[in-house]
Amino acid sequence: MTPTLPFAVALAAAVAWATVAPAAPPPTPLSPAERVAVVTRTPGLVAFWDFVQREPGGEGRFTARVPAGGTHTYALDAGNYVKDYWGEGRAATYADFPLLGRGPFGQAIRIRAETEATFRPFLFVPRARLHDSPLDIKGAGRSVTVVVWAIRESGNHALAGIWHEGTDLKQESTAGIRKVERGQRQYALFAGLNKEGSACGHVSENGASSFLNRYALHKCNSAGVSPRVPAESPAPVLDAAWQCFAMTFDHERDELTGWLNGEAGDRWLDNPKSDKLISSAYQAWRQGHLHREPGRQPGEDPDFPRDQYYNPPEDRPLSTRVLRATSESREVLEEHRYTRVQVTQRRNADGTWTTTDRDLVALRLNPWWYPHDLYTPPDARSGGPFTIGRVIHSSRSVGFTGWIGGVAVFDRALGAAELQAFTAVARSGPVAAP
Repeated sequence: MTPTLPFAVALAAAVAWATVAPAAPPPTPLSPAERVAVVTRTPGLVAFWDFVQREPGGEGRFTARVPAGGTHTYALDAGNYVKDYWGEGRAATYADFPLLGRGPFGQAIRIRAETEATFRPFLFVPRARLHDSPLDIKGAGRSVTVVVWAIRESGNHALAGIWHEGTDLKQESTAGIRKVERGQRQYALFAGLNKEGSACGHVSENGASSFLNRYALHKCNSAGVSPRVPAESPAPVLDAAWQCFAMTFDHERDELTGWLNGEAGDRWLDNPKSDKLISSAYQAWRQGHLHREPGRQPGEDPDFPRDQYYNPPEDRPLSTRVLRATSESREVLEEHRYTRVQVTQRRNADGTWTTTDRDLVALRLNPWWYPHDLYTPPDARSGGPFTIGRVIHSSRSVGFTGWIGGVAVFDRALGAAELQAFTAVARSGPVAAP
């Protein structure tokens, strides 16, 4: 569809405003219809919840704006997963999600720091209503983008996506569980996880864990970090606090990228061997490296699953730097797109060098190399729901708290200019609820 002239002007203004410092006034305020159009006319849209559109009658469930001809409205149910899986706590209703009365598109919902240990409410599309629909992005050759406009009060956990973490982990919180299910992870956007406040994309090839760790570890973290803003701040403070979180998975580049306000940025983790979680990725890198060497190598684990090796391309270094050297040996730092590797070499009689060891000393967290397809659940009964505000998981933590003013999913990896246009929508001032 070719954009109409008014929309094209509005989109151009949005992109221009995205590059202006936040303190500068927007060139032209966008109308509510223009703001929605910036999202809905972006190619690849699957679903867009603005928390304004509802089922007929005005007081029904929130529904998604979908492309013309779409047959799914993805109405959001209210649920409490602790009640569903542990049989504890009360049922959730829409009353458990206070409304702000304004937002980037006219409305926003609040995810609160619930004090009841048995109450973890979220909004969700049940698996039965999304399985094999356009929202069920999975399998070979599929890319995805998730965008969430939010104000983060606290927390680092889930914002939106298909990410049923499972309730099968053996821990104190699962002692009395009634419904045990393995993980059914596909794709989701988080508010940072290991880098709190960043835009953290998460994907899975198997629905379960990575690198022999108990958790899924294919995730990225934007360089930028969102601030903490109390959810009950005065209106002018909230209106200026909207952030555009996004994650993209580009299957053609095998890259998972986190974006905050249209900027990705580089993020590296030094010494991954010592990190509490990413040390598992280090071991996956190490085992894959040792396996490629002929014969059994010292430290090689023959039982390490080959499909869990983590070996980003390292055939051509982007740069090399000699760290230290003697007449007989030297250590060289190689930088590759996703890794920094310290190489130990010894000098041969003819003056050439032979590599005797390689060690991963830094791992790139943004973008993250992900060479797999998105997980495909075998059937509707085993797949996870699409959730907003929280995900089903064993620890039952509070997670993210704050305001969510919009959620959008696309079936391709969006680019920087498109995400900057979405950022401009958040920065062009609030819209009151109709």
